[in-house]
Amino acid sequence: MANQKDTPNPPSLSPREIERFYTILSQTMPGRSQAAKGPKGQPNPFRTCLSCILSAQSLDRNTALATKALFKLARTPRTMLQLDVAEIATAIKPCGLYNVKAKNIHKFCAVLIDEFNGVVPQSRDQLMRLPGIGRKCADIVLQFAFGIDTIAVDTHVFRVCNRTGLAYGKTADRTADLLQQRTPSWAVPQAHFWLIQFGKTVCLSRSPRCPVCAVNGICQTYKQQVLG
Repeated sequence: MANQKDTPNPPSLSPREIERFYTILSQTMPGRSQAAKGPKGQPNPFRTCLSCILSAQSLDRNTALATKALFKLARTPRTMLQLDVAEIATAIKPCGLYNVKAKNIHKFCAVLIDEFNGVVPQSRDQLMRLPGIGRKCADIVLQFAFGIDTIAVDTHVFRVCNRTGLAYGKTADRTADLLQQRTPSWAVPQAHFWLIQFGKTVCLSRSPRCPVCAVNGICQTYKQQVLG
């Protein structure tokens, strides 16, 4: 119902509204399950990084096929560099954009070895120095591989933040910066999971379920477009 296209951003949620927003999500959305092992269930930071690179603009099932094929060939930065880019591209073809991703994977491994002695760093800034790793990917690696609380902004979180007034940003990175500043500390460990589930089940892209949404009384877009 609520659609933000061509509509100026209404006022951002106030700190009090943000507290209420997260309180409601904590009561209505599942948080991180104990079974969650990270992107595509990868067992270590290196493989988590490559899985993130492969998942860009790819369906989960295609990413899984590409990831499985890639790690049959090599499982460490050094053994990955023994492959040429064409071999990597062939292995990851199911995930799409495979030529670009293959080049990024090769460069990623080279930089990881040259600058970090083959060890995946544990800071966002350093992770983003690695080819193919953007802000979202870095935050996912920090969360799942290192247990550092972050709020990765994917397409669902970006949509929720900009629709509701939780954090307006023209880009996912800007939204992530604002979201980090505006989220109360008690909510940070689970916020990523609550927001994703909310975006997948309620605040849908094309047909958001505004009339039955538990936070529609807080959502700025709903109040502007529906309640007037």
